[in-house]
This record gives sequence, C-alpha cells and structure tokens, in this order.
Amino acid sequence: MLSDIALRDAFSLFPQGMVLVAAEIGGVRHGLIASTFTVGVSLDPPLVSLAVQHSSKTWPTLYEHGHLGATVLGRNQAPFARQLASTERERRFDGIDVTVDPHGALTLQHAPAWMTVQVYDHMRAGDHDLVLLEVLSVGSVPEAEAVVFHGSRFKALVREDPGS
Repeated sequence: MLSDIALRDAFSLFPQGMVLVAAEIGGVRHGLIASTFTVGVSLDPPLVSLAVQHSSKTWPTLYEHGHLGATVLGRNQAPFARQLASTERERRFDGIDVTVDPHGALTLQHAPAWMTVQVYDHMRAGDHDLVLLEVLSVGSVPEAEAVVFHGSRFKALVREDPGS
C-alpha cells in the first residue's frame, strides 16, 4: 500500500499552476485555492477541469452557486496565496482587489489570466470530485508572470533569457 506521505512527496515535484475559484454570493465572498486546475480539456465546448477535496467546506457553496470566477495566480497575487487558502474564511479577501460580475463570479485584479465559468459536469474521483467547468469568458495579460506550486511552496516562474 502506498503511503500518503510518499504520494505527496512525489506529487509535490510536479509544478502546478495555482488558481482561485471564487464567487460573491449574497454579498459574501467565497473562494478556494487549487493546484488541481487543468486548462484546455476541450475547445468545443470550452472546458477546464478542477479537482476538489471532499473535505472542502467552501466547494459545496461554490458548486451550488454554479457561476464562478477562476483566476490564475501571478507574481502580484503570490503574497496573498496563503491568505486566500486560509481556513479563516471571513478575512480571506481582506486587502485584495477583486472584480465581481453581475452573476457573482469573482476574479482577482491584475492577474495573468482570469475567466468566468459555470459547472458543466462532475464525478467522484477517490477523495476528490473532478469537476468540468465551461468557460463563459476569458481574459489574459500575456506578459504577466504566473506562480506555480512546486515542492510544497509557491514559486514565481522566471522568464527565460533569449540570449542564453
């Protein structure tokens, strides 16, 4: 039997992009940080995927709302990553600039990429739910630098020097 520690150690060596999935519902901001986000699942319809632990206290609220924002974290958001992932839900968004669309999808300002999505489908996958999200709108700043989760730490990607 594989140990959870061995799996986590091995999985931590695979750099993963970080996203905030969030919504404002009834004037209250809800969000979760995920490193289990995959883009380009499908172009027609446009789908991305997300794996969410069954133990998440935030996901049931977001899932029920259905209309969400997904923000790719970048260098500007790195200082807030742990705050946004905190279990102290009342203070997650303190001091962070956000945009909320008319349907409640919440995205972070000044991020490398953001999209509004709606729940398309889901399935149980072990101790997670695998969720397909349909992309409704998208925006990006191509020169922005994303952050990855690698070795159990948030790290900024470094732009390659074309002269080397």
